[in-house]
Amino acid sequence: MYDTRFFFDHYYSDDKELLGCTSREMIENKEKYTSAIVIHEVYKLSLEIEGREVAELRAKLLEKDFKTINVDPRIAKLSAQLRHRHKIPMADSIIAATAICLNAECVTDDPHYKQIKELKLRWIK
Repeated sequence: MYDTRFFFDHYYSDDKELLGCTSREMIENKEKYTSAIVIHEVYKLSLEIEGREVAELRAKLLEKDFKTINVDPRIAKLSAQLRHRHKIPMADSIIAATAICLNAECVTDDPHYKQIKELKLRWIK
């Protein structure tokens, strides 16, 4: 499960080593999931920074290259529990709940996630 921070670093980092890591991760990992909320966040960031054309292109690439997981009732309820318990933003709680429901690692370096004990975390660098 890829968090928004992964894509932000991939698209906007000046760190060439980090960019190499994100590129390798996308090529080498065959089973790639992301949340529909991540598409929302990447689209919004791209729209603000580079405009609609880039936002549309990135959203299409994410939909093509990643299995997008929508919020279902199970994810919604777990997300609310996580958000209440850990006082984290809604988007982060949805992404965390999605990863937990999939029994997948969350690829992120976002500190919000570190307090969620049942969430498996991994970063690329």
